[in-house]
Amino acid sequence: MSLFDVSLEELRTRTSQKWRRYPPDVLPLFVAEMDVRVCEPVVAAVTHALRRGDTGYPAGRPYQEAFAGFAERRWGWAPDPATTALVPDVMQGVSELVRLLTDDDGVVVINPPVYPPFRAFVRRTGRAVERADLGADGRLDLAALDEAFGRARAGGRSAVYLLCHPQNPTGTLHAPDELRAVGELAARHGVRVVSDEVHAPLVLDADVRFVSATTVIPGAVAVHSASKAFHLAGLKAALAVPGPDAVADLARLPELVSSEVGHVPVLAHTTALTHGDDWLDALLESLRDSRAHLGALLDSRLPRTRWTPGAATYFAWLDLREQLPGEEDPAARLLADARVALNAGPTFGRPGAGFARLNFATSRAILTEAVERVARSLPA
Repeated sequence: MSLFDVSLEELRTRTSQKWRRYPPDVLPLFVAEMDVRVCEPVVAAVTHALRRGDTGYPAGRPYQEAFAGFAERRWGWAPDPATTALVPDVMQGVSELVRLLTDDDGVVVINPPVYPPFRAFVRRTGRAVERADLGADGRLDLAALDEAFGRARAGGRSAVYLLCHPQNPTGTLHAPDELRAVGELAARHGVRVVSDEVHAPLVLDADVRFVSATTVIPGAVAVHSASKAFHLAGLKAALAVPGPDAVADLARLPELVSSEVGHVPVLAHTTALTHGDDWLDALLESLRDSRAHLGALLDSRLPRTRWTPGAATYFAWLDLREQLPGEEDPAARLLADARVALNAGPTFGRPGAGFARLNFATSRAILTEAVERVARSLPA
């Protein structure tokens, strides 16, 4: 049975952004919220904590220890809980790492099209943004990175490369050899690597395995959270995990940062990573089914929409340039005409013009209705 068996009527009782940003006649397939119920061990842990008044401040390293066990079971990777730092959430953790690893006039390199908050959070730190666009194949362009690292380091400025791994919005999973090549480029230029790995548990292809950047780039720091994989975005908590050469750097992270994390979110994430394996396996199977169903729908109803399914995440990066020629932001057109809400491609950077991001972590019925609405809204 699919985990996406939650009815549309029940979903519309939710009060989060996905179900409140738009009027009820809109089908929301945009923000990274899944149409699932939270796994029962997490529900029980949070409920019991509230009932016994266990709503104080975090203590010890339960989240770090749970993540270490999860990483070893799922990926054969054994990060050290003693050197892993608690941070408020993924993007606040990224911001703190950027501040830690660069000077005030530092530069951060990103790979558009990429998660829109990358640019916004970097700018909040006061650092400049440098682009190294993904290649035409949607993968890292090492030549573009080489040039971008050179521009970032001009004049002796400090620089960080902010990697999205797995990549959002394309769903690409960077291969170990690619990560190694990135590490060599970064070392040659004196650029530090920070890797957003929040979608790491959501690898859908059976023939590939997630490999953290920290295992092949010794000076990298990765940021992890159970939020995306376990539908816990409203319970913010994350971890910064150093590679072996970054342990001393991460130890300099101000203690104040971890004090901003809530105890109940830590309980929820710890429980998910400790007792949620069966639920996660069922989720991955449900996502594979949704991904295949979406592909079949696009082939039959929107044949001029191009999509290369990614190995990870629950996002479809749809190329609508042939389907809707001349539309820089096709999501705006589809919202107005089809009443389907997708993420606007241009918000992911200039290469996103003509694209839209669709979240397929939902039921077959909702995906079918969404694609039918889009097909009916298009000119004959």
